[in-house]
Amino acid sequence: MGAAGPARLEFALTASVHFLFVLLTLGLVTLVAIMQTRYARTGDAELGRMTRFWGLLYVINYAVGIATGLVMEFQFGLNWRNLGGAFGDVFGAPLAMETIVAFVAESTLLGMWIFGWGHLGRRLHTALIWGVALTAYLSAGWVLVSNAFLQHPVGYAVGPDGVARLTSFAALLGNPTLGLALGHVVTAGLLTGGVFVAGVSAWHLRRRPDDPLFRRSLRYGLRTAVGGGLFVVAFGGPQYAVIDALQPAKLATGARLANLQADLAARFGPGDYAPPAWIQHARDLMMELWLLLFALAVVAALVLRRRALDRPGSRALLRALVWAMPLPFVAAVCGWLFREVGRQPWVVYGLLRTSDAASPMSAGALAASLAVFGALVAGLAVTDWWLLARYARRGPGDEFLPDPGPVGADPVAFSAAEA
Repeated sequence: MGAAGPARLEFALTASVHFLFVLLTLGLVTLVAIMQTRYARTGDAELGRMTRFWGLLYVINYAVGIATGLVMEFQFGLNWRNLGGAFGDVFGAPLAMETIVAFVAESTLLGMWIFGWGHLGRRLHTALIWGVALTAYLSAGWVLVSNAFLQHPVGYAVGPDGVARLTSFAALLGNPTLGLALGHVVTAGLLTGGVFVAGVSAWHLRRRPDDPLFRRSLRYGLRTAVGGGLFVVAFGGPQYAVIDALQPAKLATGARLANLQADLAARFGPGDYAPPAWIQHARDLMMELWLLLFALAVVAALVLRRRALDRPGSRALLRALVWAMPLPFVAAVCGWLFREVGRQPWVVYGLLRTSDAASPMSAGALAASLAVFGALVAGLAVTDWWLLARYARRGPGDEFLPDPGPVGADPVAFSAAEA
């Protein structure tokens, strides 16, 4: 098995868990920004309460998610030393940009948004949450720039010392594996955030069908889930043509896969270049879950808009929305496994095998690293979901965010003293 096996297992665990935080962050911050924009324009007290409630859940997920990202950063230096030594100058550049965006710009804007309630004018305060959303998208974008290089290396040159160095940042940004993947991840985040908001709202509405805050939140969540579901497949489907052109073995089966195996062995030397067969099942499950979630969101959006929520059919839909909350995360992990495991045996496609990228570590050190980091990231995931479940069940009114201020004030025009 060597060092690569445990190192891959450890990274798969931490990356999968961290990816779940990212998806919910992207979706929730967008919904919070939309809610606050409408609150700033109308002064509607219910929208202000919605912004604070869902904003609290977003802040919890963001804060714990940052910790899981730090765990991933440690692994590059500990478990994948040869990858960093050979290609770190290239794929490390966008990761450095992501660190600046996530840990400096995004965190700073979020802190100003949290403590700016009641102290900043509404337009400025609303601009802050949109700044947080934009930097969240940028952060995801830089990570995918780095990942796209691993999928299809471009914009580099290998020096006499065997170290790759960046020669064209524009080539990195124009990587054919980047644009559609970024759109797919962002819209998957919107689908995830929409299903989460709809599911939490449905949980409350089963107990209090006339709760105005969660009735409105349910509409926001379902509309976002429908829109995200439409666009996630619009960005996902065209990726198959790119994959077939650049990594054909990822999609091939049967005789075609056997021919590709022979061609790749002749090109790169002896070895097994066929990805594991189970990734096709992961891809199929991802698409089946998307269809189920999209159909549920469309039906719920149409039916619950016109019917009383205490009727048996409506209650069954509300129950289904609650149980559907984990499904976007399962679909996302399936998609990630298809993208990452499907390019094996390469960590940098066509240039560096995964077995050659791992750090030379003893079996004891590998076991200790897997145990420590695995327990840490699992603990963070449990903590996040416990906090989210606790505050989601309590409902609005227990947020640490300050009161948004008087509703009767003009939401658009505010004085310099207010700002």
